[in-house]
Amino acid sequence: MRISPKMILTTTAAIALAACSTEAPQAAVDETSVDAMADDTAPVDSGTIVDVAVGNADFSTLVTAVTAADLAATLGSEGPFTVFAPTNDAFAKVDPDTLNALLTPEKKADLTGLLTYHVVAGELKAADVVSAITNGGGTAVLTTVQGGLLKATLDGDSVILEDEAGGKSTVILTDVEASNGVIHAIDTVVMPG
Repeated sequence: MRISPKMILTTTAAIALAACSTEAPQAAVDETSVDAMADDTAPVDSGTIVDVAVGNADFSTLVTAVTAADLAATLGSEGPFTVFAPTNDAFAKVDPDTLNALLTPEKKADLTGLLTYHVVAGELKAADVVSAITNGGGTAVLTTVQGGLLKATLDGDSVILEDEAGGKSTVILTDVEASNGVIHAIDTVVMPG
């Protein structure tokens, strides 16, 4: 099944809405973490988050989901948004029957909730996420557009997202720029609680 740009935009918007820091004491962050994230950045694209997702074959499942959830207009809006976008390989880890069910009209609300759980309001570049983790004493708590929380931590040079169900995803590509925000690709779909 093919993912539409609308689906990708929704996911991006939900991730962008996450808020990040706490008043915990600042923890030391290895400068190589920031450098490593910077090395995995992607070039700037002038289109919206949806346009960028549609133009990347690795996000075809996400685009299909965004389309099924009617989120393309939302994710194509002014923003800015930060989207933690699952790749096709990330969606391949989801049970096929569950994924197929989510793409039906009857499960549109559930699909919308799942996709917006990947979007945070505002633009959080990789350096911003690392800074939030540092300022949060090793953990940044992000509030998603869906209303749930994601915890971001560092594991060596990698940013790890932990969902409300305890599942973990690794950010594998950072700072894919769009006219209305930024996309960070992740290797596993995160699930709201």
